Amino acid sequence: EALRASPERDAPPGLMRGLADTRLAESLRAIHKEPSRAWTVEQLANQALLSRSAFFQRFTHALGLPPMEYLLAWRMAIAKDLIAGGRLPMEQVAERIGYSSASTFSTAFRRHVGRSPRGYARERRSLQH
Repeated sequence: EALRASPERDAPPGLMRGLADTRLAESLRAIHKEPSRAWTVEQLANQALLSRSAFFQRFTHALGLPPMEYLLAWRMAIAKDLIAGGRLPMEQVAERIGYSSASTFSTAFRRHVGRSPRGYARERRSLQH
């Protein structure tokens, strides 16, 4: 209903605008279904039935982020939820979002979030108490 109520051109850049675009919606569904997959812009463009350059421009305009930045942001959002849950070791968190090792995940997490996964977990625990 929200998609129908908000015309594609009038919506601000973001997920709702991307989902309102039927071509981009396919690539977004693919990203959300398989966040751990080693996606490329070409693969996502194929999902959207667009050329790489047309897809990149359309995606960036609609969502306000280039495709690979959106994928990274989505992966880190999932990672934050998994870390806050405190039930999985870092190796499994890394694997679930597409990183081959906990150390490469930790480096990317620190760069994106501004603190290590363990520091983020400690912060979440202290906020809950």
